[in-house]
Amino acid sequence: MTDAATAIAAAATRCSNVGRWGPDDVLGTLNHIRDADRVAAAQLVRTGRAFSLSLPYSADGPQRGWRNRNNPVHSMLDTGLDAENGTQGFPHGIGGADDFVAMPLQCSTHWDGLGHIFDHGRAWNGRRAGDVVTSRGDGVTGIETVRGLLSGRGVLLDVGRVIGDGQLPDGFAITEQHLTETAAAHGVEVRRGDLLCVRTGRLTRALDEGWGEYAGGPAPGLSFSTADWLHRTEIAGLATDTWGCEVRPNEFDDAFQPLHQVAIPHIGLFLGEMWNLDELAEACAEDGSHAFWLTAAPIPVTGAVGAPVNPVAVK
Repeated sequence: MTDAATAIAAAATRCSNVGRWGPDDVLGTLNHIRDADRVAAAQLVRTGRAFSLSLPYSADGPQRGWRNRNNPVHSMLDTGLDAENGTQGFPHGIGGADDFVAMPLQCSTHWDGLGHIFDHGRAWNGRRAGDVVTSRGDGVTGIETVRGLLSGRGVLLDVGRVIGDGQLPDGFAITEQHLTETAAAHGVEVRRGDLLCVRTGRLTRALDEGWGEYAGGPAPGLSFSTADWLHRTEIAGLATDTWGCEVRPNEFDDAFQPLHQVAIPHIGLFLGEMWNLDELAEACAEDGSHAFWLTAAPIPVTGAVGAPVNPVAVK
């Protein structure tokens, strides 16, 4: 095996949660969130200030067509002009507007579900990939299975602010040390069941300068070496302000998204990508509190391996 293959296989063994919650498990690391954790997280709300962590779903979004990932196409079925002209067939002068959107489910702010990534043909919990995801979608761990569970204590680690000067450069690999230093600087503890948000500042630059290679290009992100930390801390989910969570270019020349290859099928970890953390980061810096209530329910598209989300943090 290559060095990459050896490292990935070793990390997959060390960090495996396969079988931990039984052979039929479909929740992965969401098992770490308990009802009591949500009760405690609700006590974090002090001011009621709410922050959307989502990008718009717009034709002007970040996608460049890689693997047919395009930006949303929004079209109208009925308009105000139709209503004015009385062509809609409704009685008593009532009219309306209606619309639809066509888009890849991971074209903007989203969660990666447990059926999104496989390792050597195996999906989460050791299942055969072909038994999980077919032409009809993910019939086992479809995103709808967790539609009510992605909520609880959110924690922001603004690594871009603490380690960088607001933004980290492309290719910067965030290590466990960077994460722990950032948590210490914020005075916050990363706990079991947390929905962890890591800000690099990469999205800030894209919003300032244009999308460029934001989607799939060079970026700061988590080092492959953080797989052990992600497993050990027992967080429920990880979201970043980058296209793919992990550092790009990847740390192995002959691997593609190796942290995904361990995190999803072996740890069972939900990964959030392209989250807009800037406004929340400013608020956390102002009040010194980096823990908050977070609701991040995915759109429950039956059988989907990922889904759009409008995460809302409340302080």
